[in-house]
Amino acid sequence: MSDREPPRRRVPGPARPARPDGRRRPGPGARPARRPAPRPGGPRVIRLGSPRPRLRMVSLALTLVMVAFVVRLLQVQAVDASAYAAKAEQNRYVGRTLAAERGGITDRNGVELATSVDAYDITADPTMFTPETTKATDAPEQAAALLAPILGQDMDTVAGKLRTKNTRYTLLAHRQTPQVWKQIKDLKTTLAAKSETDESTVNVLAGVLAVPASKRVYPNGELAAGILGWVNADGKGGGGVEQQLNEELAGKDGKIRYAQSGGRQVPTAGSTETPAVAGSDVELTIDRDIQWAAQNAISEQVKKSGADRGYVMVQDARTGEILAMANSPGFDPNDLSQASSAALGNAALQDAYEPGSTAKVMSMAAVLEENVATPATHVVVPNRLHRGDRLFQDDIDHPTWNLTLNGVLAKSSNIGTILATGQLGKTQKQANRVLYSYLRKFGIGRPTGLGFPGETKGILAPADKWSTSQQYTIPFGQGVSINAMQAASVYSTIANGGVRVEPTLVRGAKGPDGRFTPSPKPKKTRVVSEKTAKTLAQMLESVVDDEEGTGTKARIPGYRVAGKTGTANRVDPATGKYHGYTSSFAGFAPADKPRITVYCAIQNATRGSYFGGQICGPIYKQVMEFALKTLQIPPTGTQPARLPVGFTP
Repeated sequence: MSDREPPRRRVPGPARPARPDGRRRPGPGARPARRPAPRPGGPRVIRLGSPRPRLRMVSLALTLVMVAFVVRLLQVQAVDASAYAAKAEQNRYVGRTLAAERGGITDRNGVELATSVDAYDITADPTMFTPETTKATDAPEQAAALLAPILGQDMDTVAGKLRTKNTRYTLLAHRQTPQVWKQIKDLKTTLAAKSETDESTVNVLAGVLAVPASKRVYPNGELAAGILGWVNADGKGGGGVEQQLNEELAGKDGKIRYAQSGGRQVPTAGSTETPAVAGSDVELTIDRDIQWAAQNAISEQVKKSGADRGYVMVQDARTGEILAMANSPGFDPNDLSQASSAALGNAALQDAYEPGSTAKVMSMAAVLEENVATPATHVVVPNRLHRGDRLFQDDIDHPTWNLTLNGVLAKSSNIGTILATGQLGKTQKQANRVLYSYLRKFGIGRPTGLGFPGETKGILAPADKWSTSQQYTIPFGQGVSINAMQAASVYSTIANGGVRVEPTLVRGAKGPDGRFTPSPKPKKTRVVSEKTAKTLAQMLESVVDDEEGTGTKARIPGYRVAGKTGTANRVDPATGKYHGYTSSFAGFAPADKPRITVYCAIQNATRGSYFGGQICGPIYKQVMEFALKTLQIPPTGTQPARLPVGFTP
């Protein structure tokens, strides 16, 4: 047997169907038919490359893009998450200050002198005036044309604020009345309604908003304006008590932070708020009615006399409380745009001037307290007196007067005062030092104690520096400068038995909790003895009561009145040279049981008389009468001492 396997026989299978072209389909295992060779001159066949490289490149690019997205996502959500969240909060949330309600100012009886009413700060969101938001290139100008007349501003100024970049807040106007905001709201409503029906209309006021605020109001206009002062555009005190007690009156502002959309607060997004603390209410010592009487009297006389200005002080002699402090001309703190710069402030405390003969009462106090003379001491007064490098005279020419010390004061003799004060020391220098010490104790050349903004302490040189003329002029009120409060305080000291009480203007304050805190008690200083003070009061009565006195126009029927006239050469503040006169009158009543001090001064009267007794005496009478009646102070019913004015040699 052969080792070779016999050949397999091919078993015929079923016939395969023929192709349409008649050729048989190749069976399994058959070799692929060879493609026919290209015919010479036929079309060239282009073979495509493998797609795998291209797929790899696209996959790689997509992978890199995805990796970049993942890295950025990790940076935003993990690495810098807090920073981006803060920026989002900043863009979404806005904050503003909650203005504290400013405390009110009242007189001693609770009558409002300064108060705060509802107002609005008109603001805008500049991003809501851009062409992208409004579809109008001139939206700021359109809005400004509507707002400027209402706000009383220039149209270009308003438009400039609305074009402010990189902010969502700009202030258009401070503290506008509710009526102003109502006008703007009505315009906004009208434009909004019209824009819904007319596509060509743009609500250019949509970005104008209002923030609740308050506005300072002075119900009595010019009354006590010099005392009260005013509040500036920033809501801070700009003068007077408003400035002096700004911290107590202003309170403490709060803050609010809230989410916004389209310039409006989103109520459902929540907010954080630190409430504002209201300011304290301040009660002054002023009596509104007496202040009115004083201000009315001085205003009429300044106008009648053609004077530069004038002031009236009214003080409670026992407590030092100021009942009135009136200035003319004044100003209306409700409308400072109409106020004269010369009238702003409080001239009664800020003007320094030579007092003239009203200062003689201090010289007489020193003479009496030092026991160098009595009211009955004889003083021979010549028509002229040569001292140092000057020749002194009285306000009128006269023959030699034979006066008592009381008569020297009653007739207001400069020469007699020089002679009397010359007895205060063995030498003139010693006399100067003694007089200087009394002037200082009366409060001359030092602050009054009020702490009022802009107050002057006056001018009083040390005795060793008095010039040759000053050592003789200072005794009768020239060569030394004071303010009206200092002058009134001198007479209150005598009226109070020789004890000086620092003047006060504020009685106390009521805090947000409603608790009233009185002001600290004023400092008291004895200047002269009670005996000296009583004697001076009797001598001052002679000025008013005696027919030879210079203050007869200050008499008040039924009351005993003590007072003193003053007429001093005036230093013109513009030139620094003497020009015109300072006319004054000071006194208290009842003379034997003093309660009220009144002081009046008028600067540079140019019409009629310029003598203090003639133009200030009547003001003293008018204001004193009103104060006595208002405070229901009855006459004492006693008779004056009627000290002698002269003597027979």
